Amino acid sequence: MPPPGAARTLAAAQLSNSIGDGLYYTCSALYFTHVVGLPATRLGLGLTLAWAVGSLAGVPLGHLADRRGPRNLAVLLSLVTAAVVATFLVIDSFVPFVLVTCLYATVQSGLAAVRQALLADLVAPAERTGVLAHLQSTLNAGLAVGAALGGLALSNGTRPAYLAVFAVDALGFLLAALILLRLPAPRTTARAAAHRREDGTEPRLAVLHDRPYVLLMLINTVLLLRLPLLSLALPLWIATRFPGLTWLASVLFVLNTGAVMLFQVRTARAVTDLPSAARLVRHAGGILLVSCAVFAASAARLPAWATVAILLAGAVLQVIGEMQHSAGAWHIGFDLAPPHRIGQYQGFFGTGVAVARTLGPTLVTVLLVTWGVPGWLLLGALFLGAGYAMAPATRWAERTLPVRSIGVNVPSGVSSN
Repeated sequence: MPPPGAARTLAAAQLSNSIGDGLYYTCSALYFTHVVGLPATRLGLGLTLAWAVGSLAGVPLGHLADRRGPRNLAVLLSLVTAAVVATFLVIDSFVPFVLVTCLYATVQSGLAAVRQALLADLVAPAERTGVLAHLQSTLNAGLAVGAALGGLALSNGTRPAYLAVFAVDALGFLLAALILLRLPAPRTTARAAAHRREDGTEPRLAVLHDRPYVLLMLINTVLLLRLPLLSLALPLWIATRFPGLTWLASVLFVLNTGAVMLFQVRTARAVTDLPSAARLVRHAGGILLVSCAVFAASAARLPAWATVAILLAGAVLQVIGEMQHSAGAWHIGFDLAPPHRIGQYQGFFGTGVAVARTLGPTLVTVLLVTWGVPGWLLLGALFLGAGYAMAPATRWAERTLPVRSIGVNVPSGVSSN
């Protein structure tokens, strides 16, 4: 946990959310297929549609947070999420599932953007990357606890056990809303009102016209293709190539979660400015390439113990690359956003997560399960290219930041932090 203050309150809210999310991610697929009776293909289609819709929510809700203040909006979105999760308790067919899941993805994407705006208002710029590392560590701790509790529901396997999972998830978001209410009212509302009085020509969704920042988001989205590796690609790779080692998928998940929980904060200390952030992302691209090559090497006909050792080595490299990419990208995404548009810009930057969740599963399945070793190497090359592209893109966005912030006059008495 971070030191006492606003950062610790944000971490407590994150912990409450992530325990519920760990329950949801562990149990939702089996609930909707085994209890509700949705075919797996329809489940996948519904989730793809939901995250495609959700990816559109970050920018407008982040913009709203900049204008109206992020704290109350974060509380509202937490309450709406709790209500949406509770609605899962009564879903019994495909169409309601799609509608509710689209709403779930929308409020989750919006909540992520609004929380970034809230953090920007409450935490000094020099401390944000460190605080985000604490929040990521807390997130993984909560997911681990939630996954363990979800395992109990799975072992029970009854409808009441699954319904209890959704009830606890909803309560987690209710508790998060109460925790967020303890935060002081941020300064964004007063600052945004002053900006509106000073300059009425500012475009509503300026980030969509910001080519350097759009490029940064696209590069970051390529690196975020690492997200489906742990949850989808590696389990499928292991199941199709090494049927006797399917248990290893859960070991790799625990390894990843534990490593992020223990070492993300330490990794983030290497980031002190934009050049160090871009350099860390470049290193991450190289490490992710090596991890893909190691995973590809597991395709060789080797004894089981050697295969396990290779997959574990690849997973260690993968989580190192993940932590380095996260720390560098956080700093870049915040520092290169105009101060008065943090919510809008962070909502756009976070769209990469939704895009990776939407397109990533299909892409990595084709590359890794269908193409095999060449697919692993191609994916690694994409990571390497994106890692090296981040530095020149960062320099371009840094050079144009004063131009992109023109027209913003912060009157005396209004904080610019």
